Amino acid sequence: MRTKPFQALTPNPDQVAQIASVPYDVVNTEEARALADGKPDSFLHVLRAEIDFPPGTDPYSDQIYAKARENFDRLQSSGALARESEPCLYLYRQTWNNHTQTGIALTCHIDDYANDIIRKHEKTRPVKENDRTRLNDTLSANPGPVFLTYKDHAPIDTLVDSFAAQNDPHFHFTDEAGVTHTVWRVAGETATKPFTDAFDDVPLAYVADGHHRSASAHRVGSERRDNNPNHNGDENYNWFLNVLFPASQLKILPYNRIVKDLNGLDKNAFLTKLAESFTLSDDPGDSPPGPHAVSMYLDGAWSQLSWPEPDTDSPIEKLDAAVLQDRLLAPILGIGDPRTDERIDFVGGIRGPEALKKRVDSGDWAVAFSMAPVTVEQLIAIADAGEIMPPKSTWFEPKLRSGLFVYTLD
Repeated sequence: MRTKPFQALTPNPDQVAQIASVPYDVVNTEEARALADGKPDSFLHVLRAEIDFPPGTDPYSDQIYAKARENFDRLQSSGALARESEPCLYLYRQTWNNHTQTGIALTCHIDDYANDIIRKHEKTRPVKENDRTRLNDTLSANPGPVFLTYKDHAPIDTLVDSFAAQNDPHFHFTDEAGVTHTVWRVAGETATKPFTDAFDDVPLAYVADGHHRSASAHRVGSERRDNNPNHNGDENYNWFLNVLFPASQLKILPYNRIVKDLNGLDKNAFLTKLAESFTLSDDPGDSPPGPHAVSMYLDGAWSQLSWPEPDTDSPIEKLDAAVLQDRLLAPILGIGDPRTDERIDFVGGIRGPEALKKRVDSGDWAVAFSMAPVTVEQLIAIADAGEIMPPKSTWFEPKLRSGLFVYTLD
Protein backbone atom coordinates (compact mmCIF):
# COMPACT_ATOMS: atom_id res chain seq x y z
CA MET A 1 0.00 0.00 0.00
CA ARG A 2 1.34 3.42 -0.98
CA THR A 3 1.61 6.09 1.69
CA LYS A 4 3.19 9.52 1.73
CA PRO A 5 3.92 12.29 4.26
CA PHE A 6 2.47 15.71 3.47
CA GLN A 7 2.85 19.42 4.21
CA ALA A 8 -0.21 19.86 6.35
CA LEU A 9 -2.01 22.88 7.59
CA THR A 10 -2.02 22.45 11.37
CA PRO A 11 -3.42 24.51 14.25
CA ASN A 12 -1.44 26.84 16.42
CA PRO A 13 -0.70 24.58 19.42
CA ASP A 14 -2.12 27.21 21.79
CA GLN A 15 -5.43 27.14 19.91
CA VAL A 16 -5.73 23.46 19.01
CA ALA A 17 -8.51 22.63 21.49
CA GLN A 18 -10.59 25.54 20.15
CA ILE A 19 -9.99 24.66 16.50
CA ALA A 20 -10.16 20.85 16.26
CA SER A 21 -13.74 19.63 16.00
CA VAL A 22 -15.89 16.53 15.79
CA PRO A 23 -16.33 15.10 12.27
CA TYR A 24 -19.05 16.70 10.18
CA ASP A 25 -21.26 13.61 10.16
CA VAL A 26 -21.71 12.85 13.86
CA VAL A 27 -23.76 15.97 14.62
CA ASN A 28 -26.72 17.65 13.00
CA THR A 29 -26.77 21.35 12.22
CA GLU A 30 -28.14 22.45 15.58
CA GLU A 31 -25.68 20.27 17.50
CA ALA A 32 -22.83 21.68 15.40
CA ARG A 33 -24.07 25.20 16.05
CA ALA A 34 -24.09 24.57 19.81
CA LEU A 35 -20.60 23.04 19.81
CA ALA A 36 -19.18 26.00 17.86
CA ASP A 37 -20.96 28.63 19.95
CA GLY A 38 -18.38 31.06 21.30
CA LYS A 39 -15.63 29.38 19.25
CA PRO A 40 -15.12 31.46 16.10
CA ASP A 41 -12.11 29.34 15.10
CA SER A 42 -13.84 25.99 15.48
CA PHE A 43 -13.30 23.87 12.38
CA LEU A 44 -17.05 23.26 12.34
CA HIS A 45 -17.32 26.67 10.64
CA VAL A 46 -15.52 25.01 7.71
CA LEU A 47 -17.13 21.56 7.85
CA ARG A 48 -20.69 22.77 8.52
CA ALA A 49 -20.74 26.39 7.37
CA GLU A 50 -24.55 26.45 7.52
CA ILE A 51 -24.13 27.15 11.25
CA ASP A 52 -23.17 30.71 10.26
CA PHE A 53 -26.59 31.25 8.66
CA PRO A 54 -30.10 31.45 10.11
CA PRO A 55 -31.84 28.16 10.94
CA GLY A 56 -33.55 26.67 7.93
CA THR A 57 -30.90 27.77 5.42
CA ASP A 58 -30.35 25.12 2.74
CA PRO A 59 -27.08 23.40 3.77
CA TYR A 60 -26.35 22.58 0.11
CA SER A 61 -26.77 26.08 -1.31
CA ASP A 62 -23.95 27.96 -3.06
CA GLN A 63 -23.54 30.40 -0.18
CA ILE A 64 -22.71 27.57 2.24
CA TYR A 65 -19.71 26.37 0.25
CA ALA A 66 -18.54 29.93 -0.36
CA LYS A 67 -18.74 30.61 3.38
CA ALA A 68 -16.80 27.42 4.13
CA ARG A 69 -14.01 28.63 1.85
CA GLU A 70 -14.10 32.09 3.44
CA ASN A 71 -13.81 30.57 6.92
CA PHE A 72 -11.01 28.24 5.80
CA ASP A 73 -9.05 31.14 4.31
CA ARG A 74 -9.60 33.23 7.45
CA LEU A 75 -8.14 30.51 9.69
CA GLN A 76 -5.01 30.56 7.55
CA SER A 77 -4.65 34.34 7.25
CA SER A 78 -5.09 34.77 11.00
CA GLY A 79 -2.41 32.19 11.79
CA ALA A 80 -4.83 29.81 13.47
CA LEU A 81 -3.82 27.27 10.79
CA ALA A 82 -0.25 27.32 9.48
CA ARG A 83 1.58 25.40 6.78
CA GLU A 84 4.28 22.92 7.81
CA SER A 85 7.72 23.75 6.42
CA GLU A 86 8.32 20.19 5.21
CA PRO A 87 6.40 16.93 4.65
CA CYS A 88 5.38 15.24 7.90
CA LEU A 89 3.31 12.41 9.19
CA TYR A 90 1.65 12.34 12.59
CA LEU A 91 1.16 9.76 15.30
CA TYR A 92 -2.34 10.28 16.64
CA ARG A 93 -3.28 8.71 19.98
CA GLN A 94 -6.76 8.82 21.49
CA THR A 95 -7.65 7.77 25.02
CA TRP A 96 -11.24 7.41 26.17
CA ASN A 97 -12.82 5.35 28.98
CA ASN A 98 -9.64 3.30 29.54
CA HIS A 99 -9.36 2.57 25.81
CA THR A 100 -6.32 3.75 23.84
CA GLN A 101 -5.69 3.59 20.10
CA THR A 102 -2.79 5.06 18.15
CA GLY A 103 -2.94 5.70 14.42
CA ILE A 104 -0.71 7.29 11.82
CA ALA A 105 -1.89 10.28 9.78
CA LEU A 106 -0.56 10.31 6.23
CA THR A 107 -1.86 10.30 2.68
CA CYS A 108 -2.83 7.29 0.58
CA HIS A 109 -3.15 7.08 -3.20
CA ILE A 110 -6.55 7.48 -4.85
CA ASP A 111 -5.70 4.59 -7.21
CA ASP A 112 -5.33 2.28 -4.22
CA TYR A 113 -8.86 3.29 -3.27
CA ALA A 114 -10.13 2.66 -6.80
CA ASN A 115 -8.32 -0.68 -7.11
CA ASP A 116 -9.70 -2.05 -3.81
CA ILE A 117 -6.37 -2.04 -2.02
CA ILE A 118 -8.31 0.22 0.31
CA ARG A 119 -11.47 -1.82 0.81
CA LYS A 120 -15.00 -0.68 1.66
CA HIS A 121 -17.94 -2.25 3.43
CA GLU A 122 -20.69 0.38 3.01
CA LYS A 123 -22.49 2.11 0.16
CA THR A 124 -22.51 5.88 0.09
CA ARG A 125 -25.59 8.07 -0.11
CA PRO A 126 -25.44 10.32 -3.20
CA VAL A 127 -26.53 13.50 -1.41
CA LYS A 128 -23.81 13.14 1.24
CA GLU A 129 -21.12 12.11 -1.24
CA ASN A 130 -21.99 15.02 -3.53
CA ASP A 131 -21.88 17.42 -0.59
CA ARG A 132 -18.43 16.33 0.57
CA THR A 133 -17.17 16.26 -3.03
CA ARG A 134 -18.22 19.85 -3.51
CA LEU A 135 -16.69 20.90 -0.18
CA ASN A 136 -13.37 19.18 -0.97
CA ASP A 137 -13.31 20.84 -4.39
CA THR A 138 -14.28 24.27 -3.06
CA LEU A 139 -11.63 24.16 -0.32
CA SER A 140 -9.13 22.36 -2.57
CA ALA A 141 -8.43 20.30 0.52
CA ASN A 142 -9.39 17.20 2.49
CA PRO A 143 -10.67 18.89 5.65
CA GLY A 144 -11.25 15.69 7.63
CA PRO A 145 -9.30 12.42 7.62
CA VAL A 146 -10.67 9.03 6.66
CA PHE A 147 -10.45 6.42 9.44
CA LEU A 148 -8.67 3.36 8.00
CA THR A 149 -7.63 0.12 9.65
CA TYR A 150 -5.20 -2.62 8.67
CA LYS A 151 -4.26 -6.03 9.99
CA ASP A 152 -1.63 -5.57 12.69
CA HIS A 153 1.93 -5.28 11.42
CA ALA A 154 4.56 -5.54 14.17
CA PRO A 155 7.23 -3.31 12.53
CA ILE A 156 4.77 -0.40 12.47
CA ASP A 157 3.90 -0.94 16.14
CA THR A 158 7.60 -0.85 17.01
CA LEU A 159 8.15 2.41 15.12
CA VAL A 160 5.14 4.06 16.76
CA ASP A 161 6.03 2.97 20.28
CA SER A 162 9.67 3.99 19.89
CA PHE A 163 8.96 7.44 18.48
CA ALA A 164 6.24 8.24 21.04
CA ALA A 165 8.50 7.17 23.92
CA GLN A 166 11.41 9.31 22.76
CA ASN A 167 9.67 12.53 21.69
CA ASP A 168 7.39 15.13 23.24
CA PRO A 169 3.88 15.50 21.79
CA HIS A 170 3.11 18.32 19.39
CA PHE A 171 -0.53 18.51 20.56
CA HIS A 172 -2.14 17.26 23.75
CA PHE A 173 -5.66 18.16 24.88
CA THR A 174 -8.93 16.70 26.15
CA ASP A 175 -12.12 17.48 24.28
CA GLU A 176 -15.65 18.19 25.53
CA ALA A 177 -16.52 14.47 25.41
CA GLY A 178 -13.60 13.51 27.64
CA VAL A 179 -11.41 12.08 24.86
CA THR A 180 -7.73 12.88 25.20
CA HIS A 181 -5.96 13.56 21.91
CA THR A 182 -2.16 13.35 21.67
CA VAL A 183 -0.29 14.03 18.44
CA TRP A 184 3.40 13.57 17.68
CA ARG A 185 4.86 15.30 14.62
CA VAL A 186 7.26 13.14 12.57
CA ALA A 187 9.13 15.47 10.22
CA GLY A 188 11.65 15.03 7.44
CA GLU A 189 12.49 12.11 5.14
CA THR A 190 14.90 10.44 7.55
CA ALA A 191 12.20 10.16 10.19
CA THR A 192 9.18 9.45 7.94
CA LYS A 193 10.72 6.95 5.51
CA PRO A 194 10.81 4.00 7.97
CA PHE A 195 7.06 4.40 8.43
CA THR A 196 6.20 4.59 4.72
CA ASP A 197 8.58 1.69 4.02
CA ALA A 198 6.77 -0.39 6.65
CA PHE A 199 3.42 0.36 5.03
CA ASP A 200 4.82 -0.93 1.73
CA ASP A 201 4.51 -4.37 3.35
CA VAL A 202 0.85 -3.87 4.32
CA PRO A 203 -1.17 -5.37 1.47
CA LEU A 204 -4.60 -3.95 2.30
CA ALA A 205 -6.38 -1.30 4.31
CA TYR A 206 -10.07 -1.02 5.17
CA VAL A 207 -12.35 1.99 5.52
CA ALA A 208 -13.54 1.80 9.10
CA ASP A 209 -15.28 5.19 9.22
CA GLY A 210 -15.46 7.73 6.41
CA HIS A 211 -16.90 6.11 3.29
CA HIS A 212 -18.29 9.44 2.09
CA ARG A 213 -15.01 11.25 2.81
CA SER A 214 -12.96 8.66 0.93
CA ALA A 215 -15.38 8.48 -2.02
CA SER A 216 -15.45 12.27 -2.35
CA ALA A 217 -11.66 12.56 -2.11
CA HIS A 218 -11.33 9.98 -4.88
CA ARG A 219 -13.89 11.79 -7.03
CA VAL A 220 -12.19 15.17 -6.69
CA GLY A 221 -8.77 13.70 -7.42
CA SER A 222 -10.04 11.79 -10.45
CA GLU A 223 -11.88 14.82 -11.84
CA ARG A 224 -8.81 17.02 -11.46
CA ARG A 225 -6.66 14.38 -13.13
CA ASP A 226 -9.08 14.12 -16.06
CA ASN A 227 -9.27 17.90 -16.45
CA ASN A 228 -5.52 18.52 -16.29
CA PRO A 229 -3.88 18.23 -19.72
CA ASN A 230 -0.47 18.47 -18.03
CA HIS A 231 -1.13 15.74 -15.46
CA ASN A 232 2.08 13.91 -14.54
CA GLY A 233 1.13 11.91 -11.42
CA ASP A 234 3.01 14.08 -8.93
CA GLU A 235 0.09 16.35 -8.09
CA ASN A 236 -1.31 16.50 -4.57
CA TYR A 237 -4.78 15.55 -5.82
CA ASN A 238 -3.53 12.00 -6.44
CA TRP A 239 -3.45 11.46 -2.67
CA PHE A 240 -5.95 11.84 0.17
CA LEU A 241 -5.84 12.20 3.96
CA ASN A 242 -6.18 9.21 6.29
CA VAL A 243 -5.39 8.02 9.78
CA LEU A 244 -4.51 4.31 9.84
CA PHE A 245 -5.00 2.20 12.98
CA PRO A 246 -4.05 -1.43 13.64
CA ALA A 247 -7.19 -3.54 13.78
CA SER A 248 -6.55 -4.94 17.26
CA GLN A 249 -6.79 -1.46 18.81
CA LEU A 250 -10.20 -0.46 17.49
CA LYS A 251 -13.36 -0.19 19.52
CA ILE A 252 -16.73 -0.64 17.79
CA LEU A 253 -19.96 0.28 19.54
CA PRO A 254 -23.40 -0.92 18.43
CA TYR A 255 -25.53 1.03 15.98
CA ASN A 256 -29.10 0.74 17.22
CA ARG A 257 -32.43 0.92 15.36
CA ILE A 258 -35.69 2.66 16.15
CA VAL A 259 -38.97 2.48 14.17
CA LYS A 260 -41.87 4.94 14.03
CA ASP A 261 -44.80 2.49 14.10
CA LEU A 262 -45.75 -1.18 14.07
CA ASN A 263 -46.87 -1.14 10.44
CA GLY A 264 -50.56 -1.26 11.31
CA LEU A 265 -50.21 -4.07 13.86
CA ASP A 266 -51.26 -3.91 17.47
CA LYS A 267 -48.81 -5.05 20.13
CA ASN A 268 -50.14 -8.60 20.42
CA ALA A 269 -50.23 -9.19 16.66
CA PHE A 270 -46.69 -7.83 16.39
CA LEU A 271 -45.40 -10.15 19.13
CA THR A 272 -47.16 -13.11 17.53
CA LYS A 273 -45.36 -12.48 14.25
CA LEU A 274 -42.02 -12.07 16.06
CA ALA A 275 -42.44 -15.47 17.71
CA GLU A 276 -42.46 -17.10 14.27
CA SER A 277 -38.81 -16.13 13.66
CA PHE A 278 -37.31 -15.43 17.09
CA THR A 279 -37.17 -16.74 20.63
CA LEU A 280 -38.74 -14.13 22.89
CA SER A 281 -37.93 -13.70 26.57
CA ASP A 282 -38.85 -11.17 29.22
CA ASP A 283 -35.20 -10.48 30.10
CA PRO A 284 -35.25 -6.81 31.17
CA GLY A 285 -31.69 -6.08 30.02
CA ASP A 286 -31.31 -3.08 27.71
CA SER A 287 -28.34 -4.59 25.82
CA PRO A 288 -28.04 -8.06 24.27
CA PRO A 289 -25.66 -10.50 26.00
CA GLY A 290 -23.81 -11.16 22.73
CA PRO A 291 -24.36 -11.87 19.05
CA HIS A 292 -27.49 -13.55 17.66
CA ALA A 293 -29.71 -11.49 19.95
CA VAL A 294 -31.16 -8.00 20.28
CA SER A 295 -32.85 -6.18 23.14
CA MET A 296 -36.22 -4.71 22.17
CA TYR A 297 -37.94 -1.78 23.88
CA LEU A 298 -41.71 -1.79 23.36
CA ASP A 299 -44.59 -0.38 25.37
CA GLY A 300 -42.43 0.66 28.31
CA ALA A 301 -40.49 -2.61 28.76
CA TRP A 302 -37.33 -4.32 27.52
CA SER A 303 -37.32 -7.89 26.25
CA GLN A 304 -34.91 -10.12 24.32
CA LEU A 305 -35.12 -11.60 20.83
CA SER A 306 -32.64 -14.35 20.00
CA TRP A 307 -31.95 -16.86 17.23
CA PRO A 308 -29.44 -19.62 16.40
CA GLU A 309 -26.32 -18.64 14.51
CA PRO A 310 -27.25 -18.65 10.80
CA ASP A 311 -25.99 -21.71 8.95
CA THR A 312 -24.27 -19.89 6.10
CA ASP A 313 -20.81 -19.10 4.75
CA SER A 314 -21.83 -15.52 3.97
CA PRO A 315 -20.33 -13.04 6.46
CA ILE A 316 -23.20 -10.66 5.69
CA GLU A 317 -25.98 -13.13 6.45
CA LYS A 318 -24.42 -13.81 9.86
CA LEU A 319 -24.65 -10.17 10.91
CA ASP A 320 -27.27 -9.38 13.53
CA ALA A 321 -28.30 -6.28 11.56
CA ALA A 322 -28.91 -8.41 8.45
CA VAL A 323 -30.98 -10.95 10.40
CA LEU A 324 -33.03 -8.17 11.97
CA GLN A 325 -33.61 -6.56 8.58
CA ASP A 326 -34.46 -9.77 6.73
CA ARG A 327 -36.64 -11.40 9.38
CA LEU A 328 -38.27 -8.45 11.14
CA LEU A 329 -37.81 -4.95 9.75
CA ALA A 330 -38.71 -5.82 6.15
CA PRO A 331 -41.35 -8.59 6.42
CA ILE A 332 -43.07 -7.45 9.63
CA LEU A 333 -42.53 -3.70 9.89
CA GLY A 334 -42.37 -2.98 6.16
CA ILE A 335 -38.95 -1.30 6.18
CA GLY A 336 -37.86 -2.35 2.68
CA ASP A 337 -34.91 0.01 2.21
CA PRO A 338 -33.50 1.26 5.51
CA ARG A 339 -31.27 3.72 3.64
CA THR A 340 -34.26 5.74 2.45
CA ASP A 341 -37.27 4.80 4.60
CA GLU A 342 -38.12 7.69 6.93
CA ARG A 343 -39.92 5.35 9.36
CA ILE A 344 -36.57 4.07 10.67
CA ASP A 345 -33.76 5.92 12.38
CA PHE A 346 -30.34 4.85 13.63
CA VAL A 347 -28.89 5.78 17.02
CA GLY A 348 -25.15 5.49 17.61
CA GLY A 349 -24.08 3.36 20.52
CA ILE A 350 -22.30 6.28 22.17
CA ARG A 351 -25.76 7.59 23.10
CA GLY A 352 -26.62 4.36 24.93
CA PRO A 353 -29.87 2.37 25.25
CA GLU A 354 -31.31 5.13 27.40
CA ALA A 355 -31.60 7.29 24.27
CA LEU A 356 -33.77 4.57 22.69
CA LYS A 357 -36.01 4.36 25.73
CA LYS A 358 -36.43 8.12 25.85
CA ARG A 359 -37.50 8.37 22.23
CA VAL A 360 -40.02 5.53 22.45
CA ASP A 361 -41.40 6.88 25.72
CA SER A 362 -41.94 10.24 24.02
CA GLY A 363 -44.63 8.61 21.89
CA ASP A 364 -42.99 9.65 18.63
CA TRP A 365 -41.51 6.17 18.05
CA ALA A 366 -43.03 2.75 18.59
CA VAL A 367 -40.20 0.25 19.05
CA ALA A 368 -36.43 0.24 19.42
CA PHE A 369 -33.76 -2.42 19.01
CA SER A 370 -30.51 -2.37 21.00
CA MET A 371 -27.85 -4.26 19.05
CA ALA A 372 -24.62 -6.10 19.85
CA PRO A 373 -21.56 -4.48 18.23
CA VAL A 374 -20.05 -5.79 15.02
CA THR A 375 -16.46 -7.03 15.41
CA VAL A 376 -13.48 -5.76 13.44
CA GLU A 377 -12.98 -9.31 12.18
CA GLN A 378 -16.50 -9.30 10.73
CA LEU A 379 -15.90 -5.95 9.05
CA ILE A 380 -12.68 -7.20 7.41
CA ALA A 381 -14.28 -10.47 6.32
CA ILE A 382 -17.16 -8.60 4.67
CA ALA A 383 -14.85 -6.17 2.88
CA ASP A 384 -12.61 -9.03 1.72
CA ALA A 385 -15.67 -10.84 0.34
CA GLY A 386 -16.63 -7.72 -1.60
CA GLU A 387 -19.95 -7.52 0.23
CA ILE A 388 -21.75 -4.51 1.66
CA MET A 389 -22.94 -4.21 5.24
CA PRO A 390 -26.46 -3.10 6.05
CA PRO A 391 -26.52 0.66 6.58
CA LYS A 392 -25.40 1.98 9.95
CA SER A 393 -23.86 -1.26 11.18
CA THR A 394 -20.77 0.12 12.91
CA TRP A 395 -20.12 3.04 15.25
CA PHE A 396 -16.43 3.61 15.94
CA GLU A 397 -15.49 5.45 19.09
CA PRO A 398 -13.62 7.62 19.78
CA LYS A 399 -14.04 9.72 16.65
CA LEU A 400 -11.15 11.41 14.87
CA ARG A 401 -11.01 15.17 15.32
CA SER A 402 -11.06 17.25 12.15
CA GLY A 403 -8.74 20.23 11.74
CA LEU A 404 -5.72 18.67 13.49
CA PHE A 405 -4.03 18.25 10.12
CA VAL A 406 -5.50 19.37 6.80
CA TYR A 407 -4.30 18.11 3.43
CA THR A 408 -4.44 20.57 0.55
CA LEU A 409 -4.81 19.48 -3.08
CA ASP A 410 -2.93 22.32 -4.78
